[in-house]
Amino acid sequence: MRYRQLFDQWNNFSELETDWKENLQQLAKDEKRIEDAFYRDLEFGTGGMRGEIGAGTNRMNTYTVRKATTGLASYIKGAGAEAMERGVVIAYDSRRYSPEFAREAANTLASNGIKAYLYMEPRTTPQLSFTVRHLHAFMGIVITASHNPPEYNGYKVYGEDGAQLNIEDAEVVIEHVNDAGDALHIDQRNPDKQLIIQLDEKLDEAYLEALKTVQENEELASSSDLKVVFTPLHGASGKTVQRILNEVGYKHISYVEEQMEPDGDFPTVESPNPEEQSAFEYAIQYGERNYTDILIAVDPDGDRVGIAVKSDSKYELLTGNQTGAILIEYLLSQRKAKGNIPANGRIFKTIVTSDLGRVIAEYYGVSSENVLTGFKFIGEKIKKYEETKEFEFLFGYEESYGYLIKDFARDKDAVQSVLAIVEAAAYYKQQGKTLLDVLAMLYERHGYYLEGLQSVTKKGVSGANAIKNLLEQVRTNRITEVAGINVTSQEDYLHSTRMFTDGRETEELFLPKSNVIKYFLADGSWVCVRPSGTEPKIKYYFGVLSGTEVESKEKLNSLKEDFSLKMNQYLVD
Repeated sequence: MRYRQLFDQWNNFSELETDWKENLQQLAKDEKRIEDAFYRDLEFGTGGMRGEIGAGTNRMNTYTVRKATTGLASYIKGAGAEAMERGVVIAYDSRRYSPEFAREAANTLASNGIKAYLYMEPRTTPQLSFTVRHLHAFMGIVITASHNPPEYNGYKVYGEDGAQLNIEDAEVVIEHVNDAGDALHIDQRNPDKQLIIQLDEKLDEAYLEALKTVQENEELASSSDLKVVFTPLHGASGKTVQRILNEVGYKHISYVEEQMEPDGDFPTVESPNPEEQSAFEYAIQYGERNYTDILIAVDPDGDRVGIAVKSDSKYELLTGNQTGAILIEYLLSQRKAKGNIPANGRIFKTIVTSDLGRVIAEYYGVSSENVLTGFKFIGEKIKKYEETKEFEFLFGYEESYGYLIKDFARDKDAVQSVLAIVEAAAYYKQQGKTLLDVLAMLYERHGYYLEGLQSVTKKGVSGANAIKNLLEQVRTNRITEVAGINVTSQEDYLHSTRMFTDGRETEELFLPKSNVIKYFLADGSWVCVRPSGTEPKIKYYFGVLSGTEVESKEKLNSLKEDFSLKMNQYLVD
């Protein structure tokens, strides 16, 4: 068994670092854990890599980071001396081993003659994106696993435009990583330390100045009596959010002190995920004590944000789709009032994001464009239209709580979003409205759009095979109805086809290939199935539209129940 051979190779490696040696000793008692740690190399995909921390080829550790960075260094050297001199910016969040992995990446680059700009304390992912652009660096690396559980960490790669690598460039990097050789025997003991440049607070100041351009109504901050509770959930965004809200003049902001300091154990939350109710437990306690209007939580690397709004005696959490709709309404209505919506303005969203944002944009005369799931595809569109001038970027978002307002960063930016959310809430409060009132107005104007998500976790070798089997089966056994509603068309993004059930000819989809299938139903509803790119999960997305909340909820529950039953027959380990 190959995984056993690899375990023995690591276990007998005399120079193995102490932490990983101790981890191997723990693994030795559990054959299934040994298999999972060594049955494959941790996959370096188009979004980088992410996995559990520990010893093994299928784990995040010093050696897998060294191998990934060696491959990246080979790619950069292939781009020439100028690329090597422009270098790579490296940032990290609050997770376990994040500082160590960041230093490992910097040392590996310096061993290959490549300049490395290294943040010495946790910084957010969007600040990494901004810094790549600000320093005109050739690439960027951020060590993060976003909102995954504490046992995870990851490694994301960015291009010179500050966006995650597009698929074509990422595939070339992947080839270099795969050719980097045995992770245990990559030598980088003599890095040129002069090539490692420590980044200080000057870059913080530049990012803060850029953030201030997000404001539509700068005078609101000093006059507002809006009360806000903010938490970074033990992540990297706390100091930055506190500084920007203070500098622009908001006075009634409370911070969840127990969660302000970066801590990769995330000791006060079940999960550092602002999509989940449990992440707001401490914020709700603060809010109830201070009669707070809104609560805001940001994930560990500062790219996703969730909000809860005071509603009578409780706080109501908004979905990512709902927050996105409110932001689009506020930003476009303000720009319309000033007469500065460009004729070629466009918003961008993913294929699993609500259509409510699209219809709001259309209401203001702004076009929209769908991209595949993953913010790198929005970053790719920004770059394209920046060059062609065909469209002007106005807003980009995805249902998973990620938003971008100004393109000085090219990934979702929770710090920008916090500033915009607070401003929108302050503006509407002066009109006697809450964000829930705004949302109700949007539903009344455009229809009751409602979305849902179901995720099924399938870990290990058997889980990966089960997910693969499910996608193969639904392609072989075409679904013709869901909950009694006929399927009118099916988009298969792996095969780039749109197939109809009414006899029309199959159309070609002009999007990058992705292992995703989306079904469109006769009543305007839709269902989408895709494997997670970062976790061992298969995900089912749902979207419905009706005239009332009750009808939309009933329809959504019916679709969820029936589609899950259909999928369960194929999801077999």
